[in-house]
Amino acid sequence: MRDFHFPGRSPVIAENGMCATSHPLASKIAIQILESGGNAVDAAIAGAVVLGICEPQMTGIGGDCFVLLKPADSDEVIALNGSGKAPAALDANEIRARGHETIPLQGVESITVPGAIDAFCKLSKDWGRAGIAASLAPAIHYAERGVPVAPRVQKDWAIAADSLKGAAREHYLFNGQAPTTGQIFRAPQQAEVLRRIALDGREGFYEGEVAEDMVASLNALGGCHTLDDFATTACEYTKPISGAYKGIDLVEHPPNGQGATAILMNNILSHFDIASMEPFGAQRAHIEAEAAKLAYDARNRFLADANHMKKLEHMLSQDTAKALADLIDPAKAMPSAAPISEAVHKDTIYITVVDKDRMAVSLIYSIFHSFGSGHASDKFGILFQNRGAGFTLEQGHANEAGGGKRPMHTIIPAMLRKNSKVIMPFGVMGGAYQPNGHARFMSNIIDFGLDPQSASDAPRCFADGTALNIERGYSEKVRQELADLGHNIVVPETPIGGAQAIEIDWDNGVLIGASDHRKDGCALGY
Repeated sequence: MRDFHFPGRSPVIAENGMCATSHPLASKIAIQILESGGNAVDAAIAGAVVLGICEPQMTGIGGDCFVLLKPADSDEVIALNGSGKAPAALDANEIRARGHETIPLQGVESITVPGAIDAFCKLSKDWGRAGIAASLAPAIHYAERGVPVAPRVQKDWAIAADSLKGAAREHYLFNGQAPTTGQIFRAPQQAEVLRRIALDGREGFYEGEVAEDMVASLNALGGCHTLDDFATTACEYTKPISGAYKGIDLVEHPPNGQGATAILMNNILSHFDIASMEPFGAQRAHIEAEAAKLAYDARNRFLADANHMKKLEHMLSQDTAKALADLIDPAKAMPSAAPISEAVHKDTIYITVVDKDRMAVSLIYSIFHSFGSGHASDKFGILFQNRGAGFTLEQGHANEAGGGKRPMHTIIPAMLRKNSKVIMPFGVMGGAYQPNGHARFMSNIIDFGLDPQSASDAPRCFADGTALNIERGYSEKVRQELADLGHNIVVPETPIGGAQAIEIDWDNGVLIGASDHRKDGCALGY
């Protein structure tokens, strides 16, 4: 239990339903959907789409999503891959011939077809109760009327404002400037798009005038996208993967997401007595950083579109984890196992909802970098993600850019499961940090007995490339000890990621919600 003499936040406890998001308006809307008779799927879609208006730098209808779902009447976990593919005509050879060694982060080559809307419509039809129109109604209202810009959103917006190009500057800047805290952001063109989806389903987005606006805007940038690329976009149900850490299963979405990286990292850490270490001391941070370097090196070499990846079992193998754990020197930092392939500053939202029937949804939704590619469609202002930057241009690599392929994704929803029962849907935002974040969140709970809120709020560090990013929550003494071990210590401009979680207390019949202090949001229940 936290010391109430100091600032902090208690976990939220409720019986009938719970939602945790990075913005209070989205949490409120999700709870209202539950109170009005909707289920966790209806509420999660409603909250997620509203987050695209509340946090447009993080997510939007031009992005992708991944979902883990526990039905109300089952302990099975279902995975839905809502990530879009590269346009059919994308050619890595042609991109290399133009002198590129990596996919340009803000180039049209990085813009993949958005998959989230197709997934939301599918999820609503198969598992929802209220219908897609009811789930989109709150976002339509707030896109039209506007929402006040929250403090953390304003900070991120200001940092990324210069990345906006062309039509995106008209739709997402105020007279060429980022908004100030409290200014009202409106997106009436997006409200119109959402109305068409509410009326016509996925066809309202992937066909007709909306799709024509997106394709024409992309072609004007030099893209090879076609109307057929949009019309044929389809989400896919897949089988979750999992791995145990001290008797608790971590359930992850399979590739093309990076969930296998989190399982591998947990497996490496299981070879060390983490629970005997100081929770936020140098030894734990060092071992975790070394495990991350090795797990992320495996990710960069192997992870890809599920149809092209051949090393998943190798990544999940305990033998692989043992061999990697043996490479860790407790007294010395290794050089980076391999350069982390992604640039920093990926942005994402995560939402989790559990309803009174204990249907649980773990949903993550993103446009990748802050404001995605920095480009938007001319008429409707739909921000284009730059998920294609997750491809490599290394010839013959499983994740080599190619037409019709899904790129390696950083966003990963998760659930914890004990004795075959789901006990906690959770997610940790923060681009490449997410597998590391999953492992740390689990360890905070399992090794150190923290509740979900304390586990979210605890200080973080992350070995990213040649730097060990370490938040100011760590003491100067710990930073120096890590430097003495050979780590290159960097205090990042913004905190590392964010998190939301809902613990399902089956014994007491209550839900325990948590929302990270690093964002503007909250957990709400009823």
